[in-house]
Amino acid sequence: MAVGVFDSGLGGLTVHSAIQRRLPDLPLVYFADSAHAPYGVRTADDIYDLTCAATAKLWDRGCDLVILACNTASAAALRRMQEGFVPEGKRVLGVFVPLIEALTERQWGDNSPPREVEVKHVALFATPATVASRAFQRELAFRAIGVDVEAQPCGGVVDAIEDGDEILAEALVTSHVEALKRRMPHPQAAILGCTHYPLMEGAFQAALGPEVTVFSQANLVADSLADYLERRPEFAGASRESAYLTTGDPARVSTKATQFMRRKISFEAA
Repeated sequence: MAVGVFDSGLGGLTVHSAIQRRLPDLPLVYFADSAHAPYGVRTADDIYDLTCAATAKLWDRGCDLVILACNTASAAALRRMQEGFVPEGKRVLGVFVPLIEALTERQWGDNSPPREVEVKHVALFATPATVASRAFQRELAFRAIGVDVEAQPCGGVVDAIEDGDEILAEALVTSHVEALKRRMPHPQAAILGCTHYPLMEGAFQAALGPEVTVFSQANLVADSLADYLERRPEFAGASRESAYLTTGDPARVSTKATQFMRRKISFEAA
């Protein structure tokens, strides 16, 4: 048994790497549904079906616990999966909650009523599907009141990052930040609501300005997972088999992943 890490493409590798640093002895199986990426422009039903299929394959590989290291899947599919798809003895966790807990300064598992928080104006940058789901706002409302969220769908950014076109990605980030700031001129905090976006964190920060606190997900998710496994060690597993799986062409995905993360990564067919 190992822990599964799922993403539609390569963005989840940022979370995967953070988990490796935080929990170096934990075996991880990474699953990239590259044949169907990107998810951010798909319908909610399509995202749900694809995410369930990928999760089932990770269960088959012995991963009783699966992390949806994909904001689009977490936003569009997670709640529905937990309500009717995940069987007894399996767990599927998303990436939104650790981020919101950090933003609202709440400890994991704090189920007290929502309360006032210091940050009142939050910019959310995410894929079109994540923005349309309003999942971030829904989860935030469980924990905080009086927070104004302005969401910006960042079309094109994921494709540019996956294609390795950093110049285009930076230009798109600047354009999307400018579009958001026309509606919310002075955000106090910014949420990078896609696991690809940490690779562009510098561009987001530069466009937003130094006075805006930028929240990125990878390390927050890794810390949250470490806390979860400390309380539920049965989901860590005893297996030592780690792997990188893809529904796309393994050679092509391996090359892109190596460029993406600047270290050798070899994928095999899922």
